[in-house]
Amino acid sequence: MVKLLVPLAAAIAIVAGAAPALADGARVDVHGGVGWNDGRQANGTVGAAVGYDVHTGGGTFVGLEESVDKVLASNHDAKFGTTFRAGAHVSPNNKLYALAGYTYGSGPNATHVGGGLEHDYGRAFTKVEYRHYFTEDGARDANAATVGVGVHF
Repeated sequence: MVKLLVPLAAAIAIVAGAAPALADGARVDVHGGVGWNDGRQANGTVGAAVGYDVHTGGGTFVGLEESVDKVLASNHDAKFGTTFRAGAHVSPNNKLYALAGYTYGSGPNATHVGGGLEHDYGRAFTKVEYRHYFTEDGARDANAATVGVGVHF
């Protein structure tokens, strides 16, 4: 848990201190979906994330999040991720974004990239995301497609 909270707290302090009046704010979500490797059976995945987004002007934003995800198979442990995201408010209630980060924990670590769409309902939101994992140590690259629900603070 400390691995999750310390980097997030530091990032929020830096980002919020840089532009507190323009903050999109803190957010938390739960998500689930499917993960797969080429040539292997797809497995369900569940997770949660906490993050902070900052409005950067002109309808754009940047954000940072910490997440924990678990592939629903007995031989997989939970993995943690630190992810940077940048995107645009494509309408008053929709954010389109690209993301990049690092996933770590037991087993091979991975760099990940992807994108998503977030739709706001006031303080609540839904999102859909795709991530591709460039896995270290010669393991097969992986993919995940998820949907989530969350709350802005």
